[in-house]
Amino acid sequence: MLTTINMSGNVARQAYLDDPRAPTPTVVAPFVFVAVRRPAGQLLLVRRRDSGVWELPGGRVDLGESALAAAVRETAEEAGLVVRIIGVVGLYTRPGQIVRGADGVVRQQFAVVLRGEQVGQADPRADGIETDAAAWVAPEELADLAIEPATRVRITDAVHEDGPHLF
Repeated sequence: MLTTINMSGNVARQAYLDDPRAPTPTVVAPFVFVAVRRPAGQLLLVRRRDSGVWELPGGRVDLGESALAAAVRETAEEAGLVVRIIGVVGLYTRPGQIVRGADGVVRQQFAVVLRGEQVGQADPRADGIETDAAAWVAPEELADLAIEPATRVRITDAVHEDGPHLF
């Protein structure tokens, strides 16, 4: 389990991966994330403002929205980049991927990770609402970052570029 504390000292979120101490989820929630790499190999990551952990840009798919549209929207919102979706990294539906959000809702994540490429030359920038940092990160820097366990699996899969992965 990875518990993150927000600036007020309250639990921001708790993430579990195959942890017997995980609470029972009340909902399965569809999420989509985007792995964008530069030619030199760096991966686009954002740091969550509520918890300080790093992840691929992404989020919940809204009602009436496709996963592709959500991926493009979330990347633009959280990292300030326009992307084009070019492939699939993997599908992550393991029942042990549990997140208790700051709202108290316990969700089993149903996540799709898509591969994207940047359109244009803009530099990544955080939105200041959901994210407080957005950066290109070299694979060798990943070990030193605070990353939730299930997210680390997804990032590792994205870096290795084989797949698609089914988890």
